Amino acid sequence: MPDLGGDPTLTAAQKQFRTRLLIGGAVGGVLAYGASHWWQDSMSSSFRTVNEGWFGQNTYTGGADKLGHMYSTYVGTRLLTDAFEWAGNDRETASWLAAATAWGAMLAVEVGDGYSQRFRFSKEDLIMNTLGTGLGLLMEKQPDLDKLVDFRLMYWPSSDARRLNQVDIVDDHSGQTYLLALKASGVPALRRIEPLRYFELALGYGTRGYEPNAGGERSRHVYYGISLNVAEILGATVFGDSKGSRAQRISDGVLEVFQIPGTAALADHRL
Repeated sequence: MPDLGGDPTLTAAQKQFRTRLLIGGAVGGVLAYGASHWWQDSMSSSFRTVNEGWFGQNTYTGGADKLGHMYSTYVGTRLLTDAFEWAGNDRETASWLAAATAWGAMLAVEVGDGYSQRFRFSKEDLIMNTLGTGLGLLMEKQPDLDKLVDFRLMYWPSSDARRLNQVDIVDDHSGQTYLLALKASGVPALRRIEPLRYFELALGYGTRGYEPNAGGERSRHVYYGISLNVAEILGATVFGDSKGSRAQRISDGVLEVFQIPGTAALADHRL
């Protein structure tokens, strides 16, 4: 993600306070969300595990939740890297602190699931959390790769979620499409070609008819096609006179992990 920069004038005490505040806030915030959304029933006194499977047709989300775990730790690692740098840490230290915090917060969620009445501890979720954290670290340490590839979520509320009044970007798995975008702007030879540099090759995965569902048909889909690099378009238009501004860096960071619905033309292969 774009480097938002830190404050080099911070004292050691201020740096330590901000760093601890971020760790506590991130872990506490995730656990608070879990308590209000996933663990509303009474908790179990015993720790229980489950084999959820991966991307099979008969799994409870068709694997969309697994990519959701990977995406969550990926985004958490990227965002927290900027946050820990703001706290006064150098970029290298910030990225490792971010990875540890994002992974640790999601580990706490898995432990909470293990004691919940509704869910169970899932090794598959833990593995995907680890992969997402690793991908986030890789992108932080390989800027050329980061310029070439984005991992994004495109969300449009599913019909079931709208009908049941359960629109939720986190739990509405049937409204989620996860995309890997290969950006022409990340290839030096293509970046100089107009308008090619505003386009991307996209590969994605999504499921339909899973959670939340009203008994409809379940299906899994692989998507492939062309998407628009909205950040690149805005950089040449809206931010044309203010390149490198904080507003542009924030916009670029958001668009690096979210695909705006309607900005991708995707073919659908049903599994």
